[in-house]
Amino acid sequence: MKVTINRSVLELVEGDITLQDTEAIVNAANPSLLGGGGVDGAIHRAGGPQILEECKAIGGCPTGEARITGGGRLKARYVIHAVGPVYKDGRQREPDLLAGAYWSSLELASRNKIKTVAFPAISTGVYGYPMEAAAEVALTTVRRYLEGHSEIQQVRFVLFGRMSYEVFERVLRTMKETGPLKKRGWT
Repeated sequence: MKVTINRSVLELVEGDITLQDTEAIVNAANPSLLGGGGVDGAIHRAGGPQILEECKAIGGCPTGEARITGGGRLKARYVIHAVGPVYKDGRQREPDLLAGAYWSSLELASRNKIKTVAFPAISTGVYGYPMEAAAEVALTTVRRYLEGHSEIQQVRFVLFGRMSYEVFERVLRTMKETGPLKKRGWT
C-alpha cells in the first residue's frame, strides 16, 4: 500500500529490512547500540562487524532518539539506530518516546541528505509495544514529518510477517479514509 504525503511516498511492504535497497534502513536498536535479537541482531549479522565498531564509537543512545552509522555489507548505505521504549502500560511516556525515535530517525535522514528510508515496526518485538498502537504512533509521526520535509522522497515500512503488515495497512487505510489523511487530501 502506498500514499502520497506532500511530495513524498509512504509505502508499506512485507519483507526483510536487511534486503532493502533504500539509502538508509532503520534499526530497532537497544540503548547500548551493541546488537541484540530480532531486527537489531539481523541487521548487525547482515551488515557485518563494521556496524558494531561504529556503534561502539558512538557509545550508546537514549530511548526516543537515534544515531547513524554506515551500512557495512548491507545494500543500504546507512543504518539509523532508533531506540524505542519498552512497553509497560502505555502511561510511562511510551507513545512520546516511540514518536521521538521515528522523528529523530527522520531528522538524521534529512541532515544526511538521505532521500529513501526503510523502517521496521520499532518496539513491537521483544519490547512488547502492541502492534496497532505502535502503527498509529509510527504512521502519524512519519506523516507529520513528511508534511513539512519534502526532501525525503520515500519512507517504506518493512513489516515482518503478514499480521504486522495487515495491522499497519488497516491503520493507514483508516487514517486515509476517515482521519487526518482525508482531511489533508492525501492520495
